[in-house]
Amino acid sequence: MSILLKNTTFIDWQSLAFTPCNIYVEEGLNGKVKLLPLGEIPDQTNLQQIDCSGKYVTKSFAIGHHHVYSALARGMPAPKKSPADFREILQYIWWNLDKCLDKEMIKYSALATAIASTKAGSTFVIDHHASPSFIKGSLETIAKAFEKVGVSHLLCYEITDRDGIKKADDGLAETDEYLQKKQGLVGLHASFTVGNETLKKAAVLMEKHHTGIHVHVAEDKYDQLHSHETYGKSVVERFSQAGLLESPASILVHGLHLSDSDRKIIADSPAWMVQNPESNLNNNVGFFNSAGLGNNIMLGTDGMHSDMLQSAKAAFFSGQQYDTIDYEGVYRRFRNVHHYLSKNQFQGDGSNNLVVIDYDTPTDFNADNFLGHFLFGIRAEHVKHVISNGKLILKDRIIQTVDESEILDYARSVSKKLWHCMQQG
Repeated sequence: MSILLKNTTFIDWQSLAFTPCNIYVEEGLNGKVKLLPLGEIPDQTNLQQIDCSGKYVTKSFAIGHHHVYSALARGMPAPKKSPADFREILQYIWWNLDKCLDKEMIKYSALATAIASTKAGSTFVIDHHASPSFIKGSLETIAKAFEKVGVSHLLCYEITDRDGIKKADDGLAETDEYLQKKQGLVGLHASFTVGNETLKKAAVLMEKHHTGIHVHVAEDKYDQLHSHETYGKSVVERFSQAGLLESPASILVHGLHLSDSDRKIIADSPAWMVQNPESNLNNNVGFFNSAGLGNNIMLGTDGMHSDMLQSAKAAFFSGQQYDTIDYEGVYRRFRNVHHYLSKNQFQGDGSNNLVVIDYDTPTDFNADNFLGHFLFGIRAEHVKHVISNGKLILKDRIIQTVDESEILDYARSVSKKLWHCMQQG
C-alpha cells in the first residue's frame, strides 16, 4: 500500500533543504518517493494518508555497527570477577554471555534490537554477531526477526579461534551458507583471536562472495601488542597484507590505537572505519581520533543501545577534546552509512525509508541552523512515524508489525535464563 504524508516539511538529508509539501511514498525495495505540492493528493484508491502537520520528514537512520547479542545484557548481574582490563571485560562478561546464547535468546535479542532501532528512527542495521554454542542458523534467526519487524540488515558471524579451530570453521561455514542466500559480510572478532589459517580462509570467503570483512581493529592496545609480538606487524598491516582492506565493503571497527602508517594504509584503501564513542568510554580503552584516516568514517552503537542520534552527540562531545570534529563533520559521519550501503549496492536503504519527526522548538528551525538542532535538540523521543522500504512500521510511536509488549515480556523471561547461565560460567 502506498503512503501519503500530508502537510509536512521534507528535509533533504544531503542538502538540508526544507520543502513544504505532501510526500507520496511507494512500497517496495526500490519504491519511489515524490514530493507533491501542498494540497495535491494522487488519484489512487489504495492510499494510506497520514496528516503530518507541523512535523518534519527526512531519510531514516542506519546503524553502522551493532551487536544484537547484547540486547538482553541490560541490568545483568555483575561478573564473578571484576575485570582488571579490556581482555578481562571480554573474558568475564561478553565471551561468557555469547557462549550462553541459544536460538531462542538470539531470536528475542534480535526482535528487541529491531524494535529499539525502529523507535529511534533506524530502518537499517549492520550487525556483528557471536554465539559459539549456536552458530549454524544464527544469522538466519537474526534475519527473520529483523524482517518480521521490518528492519533491513547486513549481518555477519564473528569468526574467531578463541574457542578452537572447530568453532572457527563452523563460523566460516555459517557465513558461507548465509551469504549464498542473502547480502552480508564476513565477520572476524579481532586480530588477537584470529590465527593465520582462519584469516586466509576468511579472505577467500570474502572474495568468493564479493563482499567485505567486518572486524574489530585496535580497540585496545593489546590487539596491537599481540600482533607485533606474534606476527611482527601491526593489525592494520596484517589485515592489509591479507587483502581484507581491498574491498569497499570492508568495515574496520574502533581504530583507537593506530600508528600514522596504519592510518595512511586505511586512508589509502576503500575500507570504512566505524566510530563507537560510548562503548570506548564504557570499556575505558581510549578515544577515537580521525586524524589521517580519510573521509570513510561512519558511526555505530557497538551494542550499547540502538539510538544513532545519541551516538552522534557522544561522538561530537567526546571529539571536542580528543578529535577534530565540527557540526558538519559529525552529521557527515552520522549519514555516511548511507553512502557505504549505496556504493556497495546493498539493498534496503532506498529513498522510501523515512522518519517523521515531531519536533516543536521555541527557536527557528531551518536549513541554516539544522545542524545545531540536530546536535542540541532532536532526540529519539521525537520520532513519531517510521517508514521502511515504503511500509509504515512505526505509527504514533507504536510498532505496527509485531506486538512489542508481548515480545518484551517474553524477552524478560529469556533474559533470566541467559543470566542464570552466565552465573554458572
